[in-house]
Amino acid sequence: MLSKYHWWRDAVIYQVYVRSFLDSTGDGVGDLAGVRAGLPYLKKLGVDGIWLSPFYPSPQHDHGYDVADYCGVDPLFGDLAEFDLLVAAARRLGIKVLLDIVPNHCSSEHPWFAQALAAEPGSAARARFHFADGSGADGAEPPNNWHSMFGGPAWSRVTEADGRPGQWYLHMFASEQPDWNWRNPEIGAEFDRILRFWLDRGIDGFRIDVAAGLFKHPELPDSNDPEADARTRDSVNPLAWNQPEVHEVWRQWRSICEEYTARDGRERLLVGEVSVPTAREHALYVRSDELHQAFFFDLLSAPWEADAFRKVISEAMQDIAGTGSTVTWVLNNHDQVRTVTRYGEPTPEGSGLGPARARAAALLMLALPGAAYIYQGEELGLPEVVDLPDDVLTDPIFRRTGSRARIRDGCRVPLPWSGQASPFGFTSGVESAKPWLPQPDYFAEYATDRALADTRSFWHLYRDGLQLRAQLPQLGEGTLRWLDSPPGVLAFVRGDGLVCAVNFGTAPTPAPVSGTPLLSSGPCPAGVLPGSTAAWWMSDGTESATA
Repeated sequence: MLSKYHWWRDAVIYQVYVRSFLDSTGDGVGDLAGVRAGLPYLKKLGVDGIWLSPFYPSPQHDHGYDVADYCGVDPLFGDLAEFDLLVAAARRLGIKVLLDIVPNHCSSEHPWFAQALAAEPGSAARARFHFADGSGADGAEPPNNWHSMFGGPAWSRVTEADGRPGQWYLHMFASEQPDWNWRNPEIGAEFDRILRFWLDRGIDGFRIDVAAGLFKHPELPDSNDPEADARTRDSVNPLAWNQPEVHEVWRQWRSICEEYTARDGRERLLVGEVSVPTAREHALYVRSDELHQAFFFDLLSAPWEADAFRKVISEAMQDIAGTGSTVTWVLNNHDQVRTVTRYGEPTPEGSGLGPARARAAALLMLALPGAAYIYQGEELGLPEVVDLPDDVLTDPIFRRTGSRARIRDGCRVPLPWSGQASPFGFTSGVESAKPWLPQPDYFAEYATDRALADTRSFWHLYRDGLQLRAQLPQLGEGTLRWLDSPPGVLAFVRGDGLVCAVNFGTAPTPAPVSGTPLLSSGPCPAGVLPGSTAAWWMSDGTESATA
């Protein structure tokens, strides 16, 4: 049996979107000092660690995912001294700290990209990125037909030093985010240095942005479906993502983490944003010498149907847990529509059911063997803000496409902490300050102080679930067996005897265990599982397994 040394196997990590968590200066933007002030709240909730969204120096074209300096703190969020205070405060509370690192691309204001723009075609400076001559007459067309995930061509043309139109550079996201050329050994060496810089400051690991990216097909050929990434808002183009060479990078990063772990016994974690077509391909990223974990997004994208949830859970348990890693479950993040809203769509019958379904999904996720990641505001039951006016939208997807269909601002609105009107305690001591995205009036119903005072709130459901989860043995190493259940009901028993059942329908059904549940997402009489409800029991031995 694995020792407690492997803390990450069943950890619950809270994603802090720094600019929307808590503002300590009154400028309307959350910051590192605000995160430090909120640590006691997170300790009370019961999470094991936090993942901080990028706070590096950046022009903020994609809110920090366009990094200009990987070894600093943007003055918008504080400085390195404040970061060190945050890490020290988290350690005193027993909270791990993970940083978001962005190795696929940087900012167009990164010094190395500025050097590349000033340099000649074919230069060493340009070889750090993907510069190429254009196609067609006078090179006026992009080098290939790839499209950016954020919409539009994945190439932008530069003006050369002599003023003439010149080469093109690749950016799989916004034009302000040029992709690194990982076939150039300089890039790997630079990121080794960056990892060590932050590990030397005492962090516990990294969340890796676009971890299936980095390498592109060496010949940069045309794609058979060039708009697939933009259409799906996912890493679909097989020529731009999931190249086999990327696994050598994760082996190198794992060796660096193991080196630090060997020094002091504190295990450092690598968790990747891995978006690949199948659970089997996902499993390749979490082999014993690569990433410790990778987010399993299939649960997030599954429709609210028992059969769909069962399928993705079964595949994850078979293919990912079989590598020796544990599944990293996630229902939300800073790029997705919040669960309360998502589970209420798209049918009229779904409207009004979103909160109940989101509560049930939370209990299901926390019952599954493995690790879980919670996006800030989930514990408050925050809905997506869907009616932000066009003039406040900041998502580069909106800037590039003009479409509101896939914008991400609605899940990034600053958290409400207290009070009856904006800024709802988000800005410290400055009631007249305006948050960087406007908070709707109804956020008063979801404020943290109100949630803590109401034992029926989402917050108490999460807190109670986390407390019970911490008391149950073998969670990270656990297995599960599916139980016989009526249509529309998903039920399983774990190896430690915990039974979890979710009624995806709206009508009540018999519960798989006769007694009163340990915890339920809504009112749940003994022997009955109401619609849109999840519950936990300890096995009484009467439930029957199914294939």
